[in-house]
Amino acid sequence: MDYKGKKILVIIPAYNEAENIVQVVEQMRSVAPWCDYLVVNDGSTDKTPAICEGQGFRYLDLSINMGIGGAVQAGYIYAYKNDYDIAVQMDGDGQHDAAYLENLLEPILADEADVVIGSRFLEKEGFQTSASRRAGINILSALIRITTGKRIRDVTSGFRAVNRMFIEIYSKDYPMDYPEPEAIVAAIMHLGRVREVPVQMRAREGGVSSITFKKSIYYMIKVTLAILICRLSYGVRRGKRQ
Repeated sequence: MDYKGKKILVIIPAYNEAENIVQVVEQMRSVAPWCDYLVVNDGSTDKTPAICEGQGFRYLDLSINMGIGGAVQAGYIYAYKNDYDIAVQMDGDGQHDAAYLENLLEPILADEADVVIGSRFLEKEGFQTSASRRAGINILSALIRITTGKRIRDVTSGFRAVNRMFIEIYSKDYPMDYPEPEAIVAAIMHLGRVREVPVQMRAREGGVSSITFKKSIYYMIKVTLAILICRLSYGVRRGKRQ
């Protein structure tokens, strides 16, 4: 299947999403039947893989938990090896609304962007996350702007689409732990055209988020250092596409 002449894969990383995965996949198939999809079961300890098997979902079963970065990269490797033109990341917890898939795809199809991020903060509608997490997102957004010159508001959004060039790049090198902000820096350093489009997100519908208060502290320290290291590792790269 394709959409406007492009072969598209929706990558759905899932870790212990037994309560959500059926609804996520069914909604995606309902509103975007022209997309292929791949559930990447990230070593779940609940019934996620059994549900995928029983429902006949197309899924990749990782034998151990690789973390969100490892699961997403596995999806990019699959997309690259199977010659997809565009890959979309969509979380398996039900927070991302597949109705916005076309919004993510249009800038890539129009050759206006290489990486498109679904942002809940452009129009400030739908689920906006907690005040403390929003403060952390603003700090990371400011750090990315300082280090790259590019303003991205929703730097932790995992709802994003990339073209064939970045399918290849991310299949070879993708951040492992809390990867979203670092992946943005890598895209900018590769001279990628990064754009945000407005989307609405939902609160988690079932299960428990893996990000606890202690992990939030670790997240901020780790991602701050990762952004700085990522920026330095690529050196100074300037070009028209930035």
